Formats: sequence, C-alpha cells, structure tokens
Amino acid sequence: MQLNNGEYFHNIYTYRHATISRYYLLKFMLTFYPNITIIIFMNEPLRRRFPFSAIIGQDKLKMAYLANVVNPRIGGLLISGPKGTGKSTAVHSIGSALPDVASVDGCPFGCDPGVPARFCSLCRGRQDHPPRTRRMAIVNLPLSCTEDRLIGSIDVEKLLKTGEKAVLPGILGAANGNILYVDEVNLLPDHLVDDILDAAASHWNTIEREGVSIAHPAEFVLVGTMNPEEGDLRPQILDRFPLCVKIETVKDPALRVEIVRLNLEYENDPDTFFARCAAPEEQLKRTIVAARALLPQVSAGDEAVAAVARSCAELKVDGQRPDIVIVKTALTLAALGGRTQVAREDIMLASELALVHRTRDGGLLEPPTADEIGKTFGHNTAAVPHAGVPGTATLSEDAADNPSVIVKKNMK
Repeated sequence: MQLNNGEYFHNIYTYRHATISRYYLLKFMLTFYPNITIIIFMNEPLRRRFPFSAIIGQDKLKMAYLANVVNPRIGGLLISGPKGTGKSTAVHSIGSALPDVASVDGCPFGCDPGVPARFCSLCRGRQDHPPRTRRMAIVNLPLSCTEDRLIGSIDVEKLLKTGEKAVLPGILGAANGNILYVDEVNLLPDHLVDDILDAAASHWNTIEREGVSIAHPAEFVLVGTMNPEEGDLRPQILDRFPLCVKIETVKDPALRVEIVRLNLEYENDPDTFFARCAAPEEQLKRTIVAARALLPQVSAGDEAVAAVARSCAELKVDGQRPDIVIVKTALTLAALGGRTQVAREDIMLASELALVHRTRDGGLLEPPTADEIGKTFGHNTAAVPHAGVPGTATLSEDAADNPSVIVKKNMK
C-alpha cells in the first residue's frame, strides 16, 4: 500500500490508493492499537456511490446540500425523513462531484495554506507551509464515538517522555475542509451533538488535555440525518441546525417507476450507468467551483434583507439566527444560479429551508408550516426582483446548462 508521500501524522494515516492490502493493515492496526484513529481519503473509492445527478424527487434536499457545499459558513443541514427515502444515499452521492481543495502539506488538520490567519497551533509554529491539493471528502461519525475521539487528545505518554506535544487529532480535525456526516443524529448523545454544533458555529475546535492546548480550524459542512420515528431532537439542538429538509416518501407512481429503473440500472450495469452520468457529474463539479468563486460578489439589496426581517418578525421566530441564515442561504443560491444579486426565488426557498424546524414565540408555538412561510414571505418580498429581470441577470449566457438552475426550475 502506498502512503501519501510517506507521511505519518500522529496515528492519522492518509492513503491515496485503494488496494486489498488495506484490509489486513487496518485489521493489524485495530488489533494492536485499539484506541487509534484512522482516517482514509481515497482518490478512487472501492465502491462508487449512486451519482448525485441521478437522484430524482428530492430537489429541495439537493439544493440545500449544494448550498452548504458551496458555502460551509451556512453551518449545516439536517435531513429528516422516514426510512427508505434515500437520506444516506443522497449524502454520499455527492462524493464524485466534490471539488479539490488546498491544504498545508504535513498538517494533520488540513489547514488552508492561503489563509494564515486560520492556521492551527502546529502550523503557526512551522517555518514553511508547502501546499498540496486533495479532493474534498465525506467523514463519517460513528454512533459509538467518544468525546476524545471526536475532539482529539494528546499523547500523554510521549509528552511525559520527550516533552513533545504529540496531538492525536479527532474527527473534527479530520473533517476540516470536508463534509462531516452524522447518521441518526437524534440517537447521538446530546453532549456530542453540542460539541459538533459548537465547532460548526465557531469554525474552531480546541484540544485541551494535560495542560496542553491546541486550536485548529473546523471549517466543515455538517450534515445530519434522522428518522423522526426513532425519536426527536431537543428544540435547542434543532435550532442550531441552520437548514432543515423534511423529506417524504415519493407518492407519484411515474416518479417511483423512474426511481426503480435508475436503481436497477445502477446495480445491473454500473459501468454504463456511471458513464452516462459522467457529464452531469462533471458539470455539477464545475458549478460548485464557479459558485464558490462568485459568492463574494453576490449581494442582497436592502429591500431583500428588510423583507426577511419583517417576515421573521411576523412569524414570531425566536432570535436573529434565522434571519442571518436565510440571507446567507439566499446569497449562496444566487451564486449557484450564476447571479450577483439575490432574487425573490432565492429568499422563498431559503426561508423554507431555514424555518420549518424552528419553534416560535419563546417555544410556545410549533414551527411554521411551508404554507405559512410561503404566504408571509410571498407578501413581504413582492418588491424584490425575480430571477432573470434587470438587476439579477446571470454572468454567463449558458446559465441554463447549470444543473442547480435546472433543479430550481423543477421545483416550481
């Protein structure tokens, strides 16, 4: 097995080639070092996931997911729905379309070499910060995760013997610059959920053990899935998820037939299936890269921001976090559409994604329904321009080929 440039990062290994020998190496490591944390990033996964572009019937979920990938500062996404609706499939499907990101070569936390202000404590003590390029990855959080494994710890034995600060990065460290996926988040202990949400909100994580403190960036896309039949999340935790999509079982017979057909094609002839999806997946990747580059140029007019504030006040939404999330999400949706100005459609979709899970009036009212949100925001955003009218024009003429725009058209 080939190591990535022969690097060894305090019990975190990064492999670039998927070979059968990985199984035996991992078995050996876990047998003799049960407390070790092993993170694997592969250029070519052992099993190709169902493509993102082939998922149908879940357009709002796809747009909410894409918005978070483009702009991790939104803070995360909660996907709630019954069993068998493709929640986990959708989360993992975007793997092949994820963009490449830069990180400091030799940094266990994957610091961005272009942003020295956000270097971890270890990188701040280094003289050089050579860059390397890697693909953004999906890091899974197991239900059996402990707090030390999540946050990270210090190799106390090495510290006492040599005086060297040997950090054992946790899953939050591995998730920096990646997607952190928490399946069955409603079954995760509350204190771990709080730790994850705190890191997602502050974009930093601090490992403090035995008098040693190491801070590192935690810029990740948080995605949680849950089946409400197995239990709910506390309202305080629900509120910390910026966006939420409540998906339902597809009831349209024609759409169900298409879903079955696509899955059978994927299982029976995966090579042909992936070849057919190659072009849409590559276009999706280019869209994500282009939207990330365009996002700093996108603005929301005063009327758009005022409309969001008025609507949230009328709905008696608790706090100001929802207002901020709606504007951030609307800006990102505009960037995905290739526009430099937020349109009414962006606000309407962003408001539903940001409010359907939030309690109101100090917890005395249930979350607003989609109809309530649509009616309130529809009235208050009447003066905000629609997409495609002067002031919201796209930067390129081929915006119609943008897969995210196609998704939004399908939602109308």
